[in-house]
Amino acid sequence: MHRIVIVGGGYAGFYAAWKLEKHLRRNEAEVILIDPRSYMTYQPFLPELAAGSVEARHVAVSYRRHLKRTRIVAGRVTFVDHAHKRITLEHADGTPDSLAYDTVVLTAGAVTRTFPVPGVARAAIGFKTIEEAVYVRDTLIGNLEKAASTPPGPARDRLLTVVFVGGGFAGIEAFGELRSMTTALLERYPELTMADTHFHLIEATGRVLPEVSERTSTWVRHHLAERGAFVHLHTQVDSAVDGRVVLSDGQVLETELLVWTAGVVANPLVTRHTDLPIDARGRVSVRPDLRVGTPDRIYDGAWAAGDDAAVPDLTGAGVGATPTEPGTTVPNAQHAVRQGKLLAKNIVRALRGGTPENYRHHNLGSVATLGLGDGVFQSGPIVVTGFPAWLMHRGYHVLAIPSWERTWRVAAGWLSNLAWGRDAIELHEIRAPRSAFEEASAPPPRRLPMAS
Repeated sequence: MHRIVIVGGGYAGFYAAWKLEKHLRRNEAEVILIDPRSYMTYQPFLPELAAGSVEARHVAVSYRRHLKRTRIVAGRVTFVDHAHKRITLEHADGTPDSLAYDTVVLTAGAVTRTFPVPGVARAAIGFKTIEEAVYVRDTLIGNLEKAASTPPGPARDRLLTVVFVGGGFAGIEAFGELRSMTTALLERYPELTMADTHFHLIEATGRVLPEVSERTSTWVRHHLAERGAFVHLHTQVDSAVDGRVVLSDGQVLETELLVWTAGVVANPLVTRHTDLPIDARGRVSVRPDLRVGTPDRIYDGAWAAGDDAAVPDLTGAGVGATPTEPGTTVPNAQHAVRQGKLLAKNIVRALRGGTPENYRHHNLGSVATLGLGDGVFQSGPIVVTGFPAWLMHRGYHVLAIPSWERTWRVAAGWLSNLAWGRDAIELHEIRAPRSAFEEASAPPPRRLPMAS
């Protein structure tokens, strides 16, 4: 049987497998999905997860629950040898293995882009996984608890200072949601006031949200400032040793919560370990029909899509577009989902001797949440802000998350929050779940004899 191996189960990989199950005839091909996790993360809900508006498990889409005819392999791919059509991988328990294939699909997605800034690797945390979002939420709530019993001064200021690096959609949405959650939680802390909290967003360029117009970007920045948040433009982080964040303008911010959202890069675990063509930005070179290749050559049996693929944007509105070059599609969920669906159709067409279809998608617009009841939406010249945009954000994503089962779980959570408020509870001890048992199991201290 023809074997199709999908490397990575993000948006593009999950949808490719999901739709292949729909389009393939029974016994026409075997589909294998390799990913270190057992679920796809619906990343647009991570900011609301961090703010206590969405339950962690509702943001995850289980492979085994929704992919009925796909073989799931928990592991990391270490090399894709297309010349011999063989993949080497490492299983979840560390066991090495290899797997032959007839067709390979590279959809390994992207990882957080970092820079060699002193201290960042130890002091900061990313914002691309469920675990990171939960950590950010628990840390912020835990810091509020500590600050409530700490006298005014540098130690309390450090606990109540939150620093985000990166003003793209991921950074702005998480920043706005956490500012909103903190404002709501302060009602429970009479010892603290809004003036005690300090939220800073650091952006190296001259604007936030580069996907929207300059006017809309300015509105977002002013809106955040009205809510007591600081946005530093044309500013970089020079160092972050032990949470002491030194900015390029000389300002120093002491913080216990540094969140790094300064963009993404193609997953190097795959793109640096293959004999398939890679572009200057470390992405797999892809033709408009999603087959791996260059203008002069097609690599038969190899396909790629999503954030780790340089997919030409035939609309002419892509990244790096010139009068003679179309540029490439923006690395976002909107493109990855549609590319994954087209991948499945094109692979089936190729199996049956047909001609693959080129990928072409016009951007439907950009929508972002800025906190509970606040948002911004732009599609062409149309701009919506405030509560209507927030409703549009929720409406779009609750319908976009895969499967009605996930839709209903998320919607039910929102309804319960509407009745009883955010379920913002710190579960800090989950990082050391055995600590209580170990303490209870420890032998009692030996009592010293009393002096006569």
